[in-house]
Amino acid sequence: MNLPNTLTLLRIFIVPFLVAVLLTPLSENWLGVPRHIFGVALFLGAAFTDYLDGRIARNRDQVSRLGKLLDPIADKLLISAALISLVENQLAPAWAVVVIIGREFAVTGLRSIAAADGVVIAASRVGKFKMLSQVVAVALLIVSSVAGHPPVSNFPRPFPAIQFWTVPELRSAVNHLLGRGALTMSDWQVLFYTAGRAMLWVVVLSAFVSMYEYFRAFYRTVNERDRFEREAKQSPVTAK
Repeated sequence: MNLPNTLTLLRIFIVPFLVAVLLTPLSENWLGVPRHIFGVALFLGAAFTDYLDGRIARNRDQVSRLGKLLDPIADKLLISAALISLVENQLAPAWAVVVIIGREFAVTGLRSIAAADGVVIAASRVGKFKMLSQVVAVALLIVSSVAGHPPVSNFPRPFPAIQFWTVPELRSAVNHLLGRGALTMSDWQVLFYTAGRAMLWVVVLSAFVSMYEYFRAFYRTVNERDRFEREAKQSPVTAK
């Protein structure tokens, strides 16, 4: 048990506490801090440990098999718990969260099969971009909540950034942003919410692209290995 693995375990232990903060008035009752403020600080702190544990492990040469196992589990637990909490608070559409979490299961299963077959699939750039996009999207949506609820009145209706004129709160915030009045805290929360919903589309699209890249890399690697084995069997063996 070294420092990187300790940070990874800390990220796992933060997950139930984050869910409690996002879904209950725990932070307001016990700390006197609004849940969206404490929640986003807790989430970003946990997400930062993902960067920190990997960097420390590489710099100190403390990369271990336990860390390789726990790190992706901790990442998926943190993101999944945050996204499901956002669905419960009506801050994120359920279909988008199902797509994102479903992609995580598919890629994890593929990499497990590949590892059992002796094939290592490295993380792609699109996959890393997706992870960063997830953190930004979740942080924006958490900080936009008002007592655990969306700051707009038409959550089930079309995406606000596409038909913003159907959302009175967003229309007012845009007018203030264009110089027709001072931006209030409510305006900022509506703008954060809209930006978070837009970023969620980026996450969904990058999830599809990165999943395609993982499957293509697996298929290409297995095909090349099988071709090499066939050629090795067909090549004549000369004996002295």
